[in-house]
Amino acid sequence: MDYPYHPSPSRRQVLEVLGGAGLAAGLGGCNWLEDAPVTVAAHVWVGYQSMFLARDHGWLKPDKVTLLETRSAVESLQAVQAGKAHAAAVTLDEMLTARAIGQPLTAVLVFNTSMGADMLLAEAGMTALAQLKGQRIALEDSSVANIMLAEILREAGLKQSDVHLLRMPVDEHPNVWHKHAADAFITYEPVASQLLARGLVRMFDSRQIPDTIVDVLAFHRDALDNSHGEAIRHLLMAHFRALDSLVRSPQDAAYRLSSRLALPAPDVLKAFKGLVLPSLVLNYRLLSGDNAQLLSTARRVAEILGSGNSVVEMNNPQELVTSAYLPTEGLFK
Repeated sequence: MDYPYHPSPSRRQVLEVLGGAGLAAGLGGCNWLEDAPVTVAAHVWVGYQSMFLARDHGWLKPDKVTLLETRSAVESLQAVQAGKAHAAAVTLDEMLTARAIGQPLTAVLVFNTSMGADMLLAEAGMTALAQLKGQRIALEDSSVANIMLAEILREAGLKQSDVHLLRMPVDEHPNVWHKHAADAFITYEPVASQLLARGLVRMFDSRQIPDTIVDVLAFHRDALDNSHGEAIRHLLMAHFRALDSLVRSPQDAAYRLSSRLALPAPDVLKAFKGLVLPSLVLNYRLLSGDNAQLLSTARRVAEILGSGNSVVEMNNPQELVTSAYLPTEGLFK
């Protein structure tokens, strides 16, 4: 099975309570030369599964990396704020919002770009976006959902006042559908596949807003030091090794991830088809230097969110990304 990842060149809410403190309250400081482990917080999103696949294979050493499983991106960011984690797997817009309210985060890896994995689903009788007028739309209270909503309404020729918004965590969407309490859902994988299996139809997805929804591994600035460097590099090497295994042994990867994603193994592979998984070479292009490609994406995302969320801004762009922890050689030995 083919995936948009090449080993050779080639989800969501942020609260204002995140501002302020560093890691000292929880994980504590480390000696400059100490070989210290890292903890990464992540919720169930198909794009983050490389880390869990690497752990399942035994490629993540437990004395170097701990994966803290959360229910949502906001929980992941709260874990970093509380000193329970050094990093969070989040979308770029979530990282920008957290930075703007005082959380010093830097992207060290681009997990994926959504190219269909975020979507609007509706009951089968709906055939045009204009039919959303007067309908109930379930969506997360998140910047990603707001980006999707803004683009959907623009395409439909509607205003936000033309629809009824039901804000809720994405994992509540299947139950809400079962109760007939919403007519459409702005959702993402793996929940999207669960709803598609129940007969909902895709009306709009992130392919129509390319290079906008990007997931990153965001480290607190206090952890980007010599003491944690070896553990961060170990984690990133394990990530790329897992991506390589996904390409070389997709069936094995699907079965390993099936229970975590609550999807049958064949549907796991379908879920990955909505993502572009940047190679190591592409990650260098995205994260390296003053002209890093991710900086351009960040400026565009900040502009999209700026009209509805004044707290999002491109503050200190020189601290936004770094390629310093990406592997340099011997990737799959």
